[in-house]
This record gives sequence, structure tokens and C-alpha cells, in this order.
Amino acid sequence: MAYNELMADRIRQVLKEKNTRFSEKNMFGGLCFMVEEKMCIGITNKDQVMARIGPDRYAEALTKPGCTEMMFTGRAMKGYVFLDETATDLDSDLEYWVQLCLDFNPLAKASRKKKKKKV
Repeated sequence: MAYNELMADRIRQVLKEKNTRFSEKNMFGGLCFMVEEKMCIGITNKDQVMARIGPDRYAEALTKPGCTEMMFTGRAMKGYVFLDETATDLDSDLEYWVQLCLDFNPLAKASRKKKKKKV
């Protein structure tokens, strides 16, 4: 099952309107938008948006319609949330979530680079 291409286009448009430099990575059957080489926002293969908003905005975000905890290996990942279509239906709603992700991005830690094995 592939990710939602329409949602990918909508996220690209918001990032471009905000003059944000980004790259895209296919991950786990979904698509991740990287800002400053850090995971920012993405789309799962189940048509959910994954938003990296940080721990400070986490509790408040969970009170919003369509926002749920991001569960990974049975535990909630603080600072990450899933958004269903009710949370991102309107362009203004999607812009709100993208902005939360962009606000957190400078504080986010980049994943460690894998070292290449010497031959």
C-alpha cells in the first residue's frame, strides 16, 4: 500500500509557501519530509500524517480533533503525533501542523549517520 500522493502534494505546497528547503525520503512504505536533514513531517502507508512537534507541544496537540499518540513498539513516542484526515482536511489545519513541525525542527536532534564499513 502506497502513501497518499495528494497529501504529499499538499505538504510540499505548504513547505514551498513557507520558503522551506526540504528533501524527501521514502521510509517504511511512507514518505518523510526532511528539513535541515531532520525528520519533520511525513505520511504513513496508512494515510496518516506523522508530525514531529516536540515534547513541549505534545499534550496540547493531543486535545485537537484527529490527533493521536504515535505508538511505536507499543509505547507512545512523546513529541510525535499521528493526524487523521479530520486534523488536516482544511488547508489552514494542515498549515497549522506543518508550522508546529517547523517550529520544533531547530530544536530536534538529527539522527546519527551510519558509519560506512571499511573494506
